[in-house]
Amino acid sequence: MAHHRYPTTRRHFLKTAAAGMAAPGLIPGSALGNDGQAAASERIAVGVIGTGKISNDYHIPSLAREPDAQVVAVCDVDTTRREHAQRRVNDYAGRQANAPACSAYNDFREIIGRDDIDAVVIATPDHWHTIPIVEACKAGKDVYCEKPLTLTIAGAKRCIDAVRKHKRVLQTGSQQRSNVFGPFQRAVELIRSGRIGDVKTITVGVGGPSRWCDLPEEAMEPGLDWDLWLGQAPMRPYHSVLSPRGVHNHFPAWRAYREYSGGGHTDMGAHHYDIAQWALDMDASGPVEIIPPEDEKATSGVKYIYANGVEMTHGGPQGCVFTGTKGTLHIGRGVLKSDPEKLATDPLGPGDVQLPRSPGHHRNWLDCIKTRERPVADVEAGARTVTVCHLGNLAYWHRRALKWDPERWQFPGDAEANTWRDRDRRDPWQLPTVG
Repeated sequence: MAHHRYPTTRRHFLKTAAAGMAAPGLIPGSALGNDGQAAASERIAVGVIGTGKISNDYHIPSLAREPDAQVVAVCDVDTTRREHAQRRVNDYAGRQANAPACSAYNDFREIIGRDDIDAVVIATPDHWHTIPIVEACKAGKDVYCEKPLTLTIAGAKRCIDAVRKHKRVLQTGSQQRSNVFGPFQRAVELIRSGRIGDVKTITVGVGGPSRWCDLPEEAMEPGLDWDLWLGQAPMRPYHSVLSPRGVHNHFPAWRAYREYSGGGHTDMGAHHYDIAQWALDMDASGPVEIIPPEDEKATSGVKYIYANGVEMTHGGPQGCVFTGTKGTLHIGRGVLKSDPEKLATDPLGPGDVQLPRSPGHHRNWLDCIKTRERPVADVEAGARTVTVCHLGNLAYWHRRALKWDPERWQFPGDAEANTWRDRDRRDPWQLPTVG
């Protein structure tokens, strides 16, 4: 379908209306931000694409707390979820002066096509990340996208290219970088400051790879655009495990299936491999060799070798365990401990690495939209981390060792493996050009 354009933007209307008033005193003080909120014309207008649990529990209420942001549109292929999110946004908006009513759409292109929307939050299943990211960048919109950033390695590289070419701000939803779940930043600072000496090994305790979907057919609830839910994925019968009926309070199990996700390995792996990459200062690189476990049925044990000799293994306690020449450090949700203990408890000194503090993941994104700086979980960090996850899954699925060139984004001299960087896509949802 064609992109819709709206020549009269909300900002243009507000400015024109204000200019045409007889006296400044006729403009409500709340419209000018006198109530502690940003003036309505200066709020960042956000569209939310995907209105499942993560949007309802996290994105919508988080953005509602920000005085300079306003959700003005939501999109979901499920009518019940879409209308529920619209009502929720309008309820929040009712407490905010001069807030526009929230629009609701079935097709993400309706949101991307609106000139009066500044930025989008993408909280769809993984197989529906890359296309909206690239198209949003081409339409001049900044992006917050849930992790894992993409379904394929080719998609990850394409997202970097689109963000950089169109000079957009993209925040990957790797909130551990903003200390939402614990002192991950402190752990990274300790490791980069040499507290455990030279890092030798890392274990990353997350789930295993996904499998092909074999769910039987179920009767579909009216109001779901199943063809659009599937998108690039192969056509298959509906099952509620993939798209639960209506509003639900759980994370759907589409993550278990290869058509839509990389399993627990990309789900929590996008969080914890991200911390490993961050600690190794590898946000612009990655491992150079991936070795599957000897047991061909194993769903853990894949090894990653970095050019500097660090060996990272999939498996172990939740989170990351770093072992260095001076000790070990374990960072996970709810845990930060070291051996010797003082490696983690002694305060950082003036000569140690101290990274800039994030004010919160959404707040950091909104600030960067204004300053045009790169956020704490910039597109390349998200793309490199999800590529680590995908490399491991490819080793599990194909049960052979792989060499990887992180600079050229290819498997050197391996024509077969290079075909695995992307996958067949159902028309018309091919990998988009960056424009």
